[in-house]
Amino acid sequence: MSPAPDSTGSIVFAQVRLDTPRLLLRTPTDRDLDDLLAIYARPDVTRYGIHPPWTEPAQARAWLDHAEAGNTRGDALTLVLEHRETHRVIGTCILFHLHTESRRAEIGYGLHPEHWGQGLMHEALTALIAYAFDDMKLRRIEADIDPANAASRRALERQGFVHEGRLRERWDVNGRITDSDLYGLLSSDRATG
Repeated sequence: MSPAPDSTGSIVFAQVRLDTPRLLLRTPTDRDLDDLLAIYARPDVTRYGIHPPWTEPAQARAWLDHAEAGNTRGDALTLVLEHRETHRVIGTCILFHLHTESRRAEIGYGLHPEHWGQGLMHEALTALIAYAFDDMKLRRIEADIDPANAASRRALERQGFVHEGRLRERWDVNGRITDSDLYGLLSSDRATG
């Protein structure tokens, strides 16, 4: 489903649905709160992120409220990854910091460790990136990852992202100072890659 402009001409991502062989990528709802908490309460999931593990349901609720607001305003597209066999939410993927004039956005994602190493994030990112370039008409997608996050680096490089530099001591998460590796993917990279 293509993004729909509202009455003011702004893009709204109210009911995006992307189908892959094993996943349904869709906008999140209240019924996803327990699954989201189960994912982001895990230190192994949040290890390289910018927030500590969630410890209470209110954090999942705040995340969902923020996601719904971004989807409604059209300045972010937040989707959950629902596994087709179990109908459980096993991860998330997000396009955020959407800049319509420059036709670019940043990408983020997370997956429950029970599903690591199965190619599910590759499947999800392939669908999201195709949607971003083909339907949203983005020109560029950027990623900012912790240099120690080898799995995320592999996921980006498998999609064709190019390492474009490092920002030193960029983040402070609970007293842990980390650098950022910056990656970029252009819509034209898909045609030539």
